[in-house]
Amino acid sequence: MNTIAQLHHVFARAFEIPVESVNDQLEYQAIVEWDSMSHLVLIEELESTYKISIEMEDILEMSSVEKIKIVLKKYGFEIN
Repeated sequence: MNTIAQLHHVFARAFEIPVESVNDQLEYQAIVEWDSMSHLVLIEELESTYKISIEMEDILEMSSVEKIKIVLKKYGFEIN
């Protein structure tokens, strides 16, 4: 099952923040923990969790939780 809770836990692990801090409005650089380096950690966590290899053009588009949900849908993961 691909739940929003699972996705939020990926963010929490990548950024080392409480899972309660993650929501659909969270955006790149909106918090100090989400910088260019931690973005790469997030990508690694997503690839590991969902067993996918994310293309560079998609990585560049992944600038918010909402946009990441859209990209994951492209890879066959409906997050709800």
